[in-house]
Amino acid sequence: MTSVMRNYDNQLEITPHNLWSQQFWDELIPYKNRISEHPFFSDMASGQLTLESFRFALLQFYPLVAHFPSYMGLSLSKATNFSAPGVTEARDWLIQNIKVEERHLNWYRDWAGGFGISVEALDAVQPTAAMNAVNHFLWNINTRGSLVESLAATNLAIEWATGDWSSKVYAGIQSYTDHPDVHINKRTIAWLRAHAHYDDLHPYEAMELIKRLCENDEPMQKRALKAVKEGLAYYELALDECSKIQARTLKFNYLAASK
Repeated sequence: MTSVMRNYDNQLEITPHNLWSQQFWDELIPYKNRISEHPFFSDMASGQLTLESFRFALLQFYPLVAHFPSYMGLSLSKATNFSAPGVTEARDWLIQNIKVEERHLNWYRDWAGGFGISVEALDAVQPTAAMNAVNHFLWNINTRGSLVESLAATNLAIEWATGDWSSKVYAGIQSYTDHPDVHINKRTIAWLRAHAHYDDLHPYEAMELIKRLCENDEPMQKRALKAVKEGLAYYELALDECSKIQARTLKFNYLAASK
């Protein structure tokens, strides 16, 4: 992590871990890997997903993408005690990145459009309970939790895992070009490209903010750790639902071909 460095106008510099933050980070890696190495994303990256399964995922995850700036806005509303360590930096970082997330919404729509999903279908989607659980969790923690819990659950948990799987899917997305109903071009893979490249710094920056916000507050460190784990657990729940759809679709296609 220490090799990842970036400065904004507010000079948010990623610093080396100390003992507690290194333990914090290392403890979370297996939880993050359960997302980035999930069989559903492996199938997506290798071109093995059915079009029905791919569309299901794009539709069902749309509310998470669409609401992400709102989650961060709730987090921003907590950044008011500017005399406390890390609060001013968190405020500036959130303001800058809310604008980025708003742009990502349009890119995600383009990605869905490339797979034959209309904007009207996206805006009308009503996720299943398993797919929507992560949204309920993020609404709740960004409303009721502390600033550091909000950053931990939203910008560390969700963006960290997303950056990892996006790089794998981006590398293999061209495998879907042979499908007549799929259109892959620079516009339709902009969301993937962004998350696979420059946006992979966001979770490292979020971790830096977490370090500054609860450097000397062990109870808050534990709450932040719990928030990340819960965010990743709800993420995994959604992916398990996607895998069920993939298995169901493959079975249906097999039975149809056998007739």
